[in-house]
Amino acid sequence: MLSARDLHVRRGRKAVLSGVTLRLEPGQVLGVLGPNGAGKSTLLGALCGELPASDGNVSLEGQALSHWSGTQRAQRLAVLPQVSTLDFAFAVEEVVGMGRLPYQTGRVRDDEIVAAALAAADAGHLSGRSYLALSGGERQRVHLARVLAQLWPGKAGQTLLLDEPTSMLDPLHQHTTLQAVREFADRGAAVLVILHDLNLAARYCDRVLLLEEGRPVALDTPQQVLRPDTLKAVFGLEVLVQPHPERGHPLIIAR
Repeated sequence: MLSARDLHVRRGRKAVLSGVTLRLEPGQVLGVLGPNGAGKSTLLGALCGELPASDGNVSLEGQALSHWSGTQRAQRLAVLPQVSTLDFAFAVEEVVGMGRLPYQTGRVRDDEIVAAALAAADAGHLSGRSYLALSGGERQRVHLARVLAQLWPGKAGQTLLLDEPTSMLDPLHQHTTLQAVREFADRGAAVLVILHDLNLAARYCDRVLLLEEGRPVALDTPQQVLRPDTLKAVFGLEVLVQPHPERGHPLIIAR
């Protein structure tokens, strides 16, 4: 389980993240929302150890991140950054296979996992193609498969951190991506996903953290966080919120 307590991050003299306390629960998806510059990617960077905390701490299974070796951490924590780039003409399955580097499970088993992860990301048909020949959205799905392969098939004690995994995707693949993430959590993993789409967060997340100017505004269920007054205060957006007619989760409609 990954948790943060009173987390602060500064860049020079400026505080870019202040007073964030959270715990990623096994089997749950936590969505992080907020305007541009709210500190969402900074939070993810601090949670995975890429950015040092000015104050507070981050722990994995009750121990500081620095306690874990690189291999131990990689077997428990996978990160999909906002931008993932490769400048070499690797085949798609080679890119996804990079997620298996922390393990010694053998070529046959790794190939099975790579194929399963590609299928989960709706990217199985891309096998054999050069990574450099893919569109932006196809590359994004390949990198999703890579981090899924790193923790495949997902279980309690593993954590997946995703920074805007749907940003370059068409509506269908936005849903297939988050369905794959949801299924990963349903098998026991803890997931944090940064999103901009309020309705996607309402549908797929168990809890939502709303950030504004680096500070937490609310952390609760989508029903409790995604309220008209709160969204107006944080985003400056007038909305109607009503139950989805089939699923019951909040449906946010711009006025």
